[in-house]
Formats: sequence, structure tokens, C-alpha cells
Amino acid sequence: QVQLVESGGGLVQPGGSLRLSCVASGTIFSINAMGWYRQAPGKERELVAVITSGGSTNYADSVKGRFTISRDNAKNTVYLQMNSLKPEDTGVYYCNADKIKTKPFMWSLDIWGQGTQVTVSS
Repeated sequence: QVQLVESGGGLVQPGGSLRLSCVASGTIFSINAMGWYRQAPGKERELVAVITSGGSTNYADSVKGRFTISRDNAKNTVYLQMNSLKPEDTGVYYCNADKIKTKPFMWSLDIWGQGTQVTVSS
């Protein structure tokens, strides 16, 4: 059974930086796209950034130029570097993998981590 585990959240002042990590564990042959989502209190979960297995990226307009998503396929890990953080970036950040190959001809779909809290406040 595959799992995603996030780390790196915390409390940071406006203008500060954080780096989130998400490691996929279990029997893994390959991982398709991986992404970061966030959910603020009272709001729906939203896409922050996504990266394909080939390295193509896409970002929410609200984080373009401030956040950078990257991945290390050898380590089954995706990162989110967050700079120039704003109070509106506060929320629980979730890692997602849309498709993980666990055996030949077998895939696990739509895998989520447990989330990591990011709070931006002075």
C-alpha cells in the first residue's frame, strides 16, 4: 500500500519562506503527476501547483512567481518551495499523486497525504 507523507509546515512571518516535502512510500514502480493543494479554514481545497513525471509544471495564479514545485523521481519525493509568503497562504497543504504504479499493470489512483499546516502570521 502506498502512502504520501508531508513535512515542512510551520509558522512563518509574512515575507518568509518554507519548503514542504512529500515522500511516497511503499512498492512503487512509477508516479504520474504529483501536486500540492491547500485548504484554508472555511474554504474548499484548491490546487496550488502540479508537476508531471516529465517535469512540466502548472501553478495557481495566486502563487506564480513565489512558489516553485519540483520533484526527485529517484526519491519519490515532491517539494514545494514557498517564498514571499502572505497571510492568505495560510492553510493545510496536502500532497497528491494522481496515479502510482505499484505492480506491472496495476495502479493506485488519487493518493493523498495527511496534510501539513502552514501558518503565515506576524
